[in-house]
Amino acid sequence: MGNAIPSNLTFGIFDHLDDNGCDIAQQYSDRLRLAEACDGLGFYAYHLAEHHCTPHGRGPSPNLFLSSVAQRTRWIRIGPLVMLLPLYHPLRAFEEICMLDQLSGGRVEVGIGRGSLPIELSYFGMCADAAPGCYAEASEILLNAMRGGTLSHKGQHFELSNIPLTLKPHQSPHPPMWIATGRPESARWAAANGANIACLGPSSSVRKITDAFRAHRKENTGEDDQSSFRGLLRMIVIGRSDREAWVLAAPAYEHWLASFEFLYELNDLQTPPNLPLTFDEAVENELCIAGSAASVRQTLLSQVEEAGANYLLCQLAFGTLPLDASLYTAATIQSEFMARLN
Repeated sequence: MGNAIPSNLTFGIFDHLDDNGCDIAQQYSDRLRLAEACDGLGFYAYHLAEHHCTPHGRGPSPNLFLSSVAQRTRWIRIGPLVMLLPLYHPLRAFEEICMLDQLSGGRVEVGIGRGSLPIELSYFGMCADAAPGCYAEASEILLNAMRGGTLSHKGQHFELSNIPLTLKPHQSPHPPMWIATGRPESARWAAANGANIACLGPSSSVRKITDAFRAHRKENTGEDDQSSFRGLLRMIVIGRSDREAWVLAAPAYEHWLASFEFLYELNDLQTPPNLPLTFDEAVENELCIAGSAASVRQTLLSQVEEAGANYLLCQLAFGTLPLDASLYTAATIQSEFMARLN
């Protein structure tokens, strides 16, 4: 069925938990069913975004939702992608991560970031100018806390003195770390701190990031580390035919797009220039892939190879996609991709 699947390619799930037009409680229930199914199918991890005051994200407290996922699953790893660190006291962030890692039996993957839309942070009193410095300081404190012992720090945003760390994560020395990035410059921090990366964008652009990441990893470790994840995010809908997939995916994307644009329109902000405004543009810009199993396989493998990725973050649920459609895509990825790894 086309090109061989790379033996090092791993499959995970990414979710915004964006508004699907249903009752919120029903959506939570459906997503838990999807996570449970993906656990049984052998997906590596379920990653959940954090958004606030927008239908683009109905999971403003990712760790709270993920604690439910942990109790409904056995094997799939879980984690925020990303925790918006400027909105957390780093000590509180550390304690939440410890709790989730213990509750899940050591299955947490920790994504951290400062957020892509400053207006979300401003609702909590965090101004755009302060966010980068706050994030840098909070991430430093969080990484230090992972080492255990007592925690001390004196900086512009936080001051801690000999804080006893009475909790610890289940994983030793700590859960894997992630950042989401669209810039090669961010790859240096990830490589230096042993973090994985998740990337969004056309494969040719992502390749610049993954190349920088691998170069900096080699610079820091002395070898081309193949154990780190270089993630590529794609919205994926697989149907029994190309037409069926497009009929499902196109209106779902339009609903997702309306949720994405909500805060931009409410605050009279310019949307990102690279945001596809139609489903056709989303396919052309490689944000979305829809089609039969055969056509999706060919497209995905081509994009993964060009991007230099070894981890595919599959966004299987978005907009108004029915649960059955997401479950079908998940099952098909398992049978047509994961079961055929060379």
